[in-house]
Amino acid sequence: MLRLSDVSAFYGAIQALRGVSLEVTEGSIVSLVGANGAGKSTLLKSIARLMGKTTGKIEFLGEDITGFPPEKVVARGISLVPEGRQVFTHLKVIDNLNLGAYLDHIRRGREAEIKSRLERVFNLFPRLKERRDQYAGTLSGGEQQMLSIGRALMSKPKLMVLDEPSMGLAPLVVREIFRIVLDLRHQGVTILLVEQNARLALELSDYGYVLETGRVVTHGPSRELATNEDVKKAYLGG
Repeated sequence: MLRLSDVSAFYGAIQALRGVSLEVTEGSIVSLVGANGAGKSTLLKSIARLMGKTTGKIEFLGEDITGFPPEKVVARGISLVPEGRQVFTHLKVIDNLNLGAYLDHIRRGREAEIKSRLERVFNLFPRLKERRDQYAGTLSGGEQQMLSIGRALMSKPKLMVLDEPSMGLAPLVVREIFRIVLDLRHQGVTILLVEQNARLALELSDYGYVLETGRVVTHGPSRELATNEDVKKAYLGG
């Protein structure tokens, strides 16, 4: 579904990714594991076309999207749930969700489709339905994470890219968030996951990549990575 070939990314003169190649198979959950500063979030931003300068090739469903603007990437079926949630705190829950379907709002005749997506989000997150007219800035951290995921779902993604979804959340809320992530996979959404809790990421995912200083240093089935002595010592407290 998604293939990166020799992708490098830069912040000005600073190189953050160095020749990264990886694949995400349709219907799978793939995790990216690595220390802070390893380049995980940069990699997700490169896929979403939010990085200024990148080299290499990014393909999605067989199409080269390397030079696409972000809105065209969304239209093709990739949605990013950003680190820190980044909801629009001054807007109501319902307005945040509707912004997720912006590309369909500006097209005529999509009202029924948008309404159907909204009902899907409310079925997944009943609390958002209860708080639909509440300002997003008044929600708890867990509710804001649900809103961020719901907003991404409103674009009807084929691939959802999640950046640190458990950050700052209580363990019970984290379990609920990841139960929903698994539900989404069962509904046909492919998941690419960056998660600070490496143990949890490898438990949830089918395949994993380990990044260090902008490079992929090892990869393989998640169960194998979870028992790899180097990975255990570096990221799992083994």
